[in-house]
Amino acid sequence: MADLSIRDVSFSYGETQILKDVSLHLKDQELVSLLGESGGGKTTLFHVIAGVLRPDRGQVLLNGQDITGESGHVSYMLQKDLLLPYRTIIDNVCLPLLLAGMKKKEARAKAAPNFADFGLAGTELQYPHQLSGGMRQRAALLRTYMFSLSREGSPVAALLDEPFSALDTLTRQEMHRWYLGMMEKIRLSTLFITHDIDEAILLSDRICLLTGRPGTISEEIVIERPKSKRDGFAVTEEFLEYKKRILKGLKRT
Repeated sequence: MADLSIRDVSFSYGETQILKDVSLHLKDQELVSLLGESGGGKTTLFHVIAGVLRPDRGQVLLNGQDITGESGHVSYMLQKDLLLPYRTIIDNVCLPLLLAGMKKKEARAKAAPNFADFGLAGTELQYPHQLSGGMRQRAALLRTYMFSLSREGSPVAALLDEPFSALDTLTRQEMHRWYLGMMEKIRLSTLFITHDIDEAILLSDRICLLTGRPGTISEEIVIERPKSKRDGFAVTEEFLEYKKRILKGLKRT
């Protein structure tokens, strides 16, 4: 189970306040997207949640435990896959286990059974340059998943910072369907940064608008249609109404 709460978090770089009283809640197996203008504090908020930065005030709680300023409790995947070119895919995927002190043989044995689930069967001994963009993102997501296993023995929460933005449209759509299926299969909870409003509506249970300078959560939008029934959703009037509401909320800043 993963229940992640951010409570009244504020953060400043020197005299410049980036975040002000930000609160949000990610429930078990939920996908919540953060939308807002560039430079509005979304990545800074992820750094606070991941424990890379300590907030000026406020708390980050995971399953009721205060993890404020502590790294290693949540998985964090950046926009670029950051696969090491000189390592095979399985050794890239195993990195979190190796960094946690596991022996290479044991780490490979723990990672290998997951390759089929992530659509990577047969790539274990290949190198990153031999994979397509979509396959590289799958490998990076599997590495993110292994990070969770290295800490707790079961997946917790994943922070994804625009993981599909570099992919072409068809590959991105395929990755959307695949990721939602994987979330359900491995009981993963996800906090997701994107600048793509359509992507946020299609993937999310809820969308939080992080707006203003300093950034704060100005609105939360619940996507009522179940994720299992979103085929063709993007061409419906319902979808357009969500998009209009989001655009209106972003323009108020």
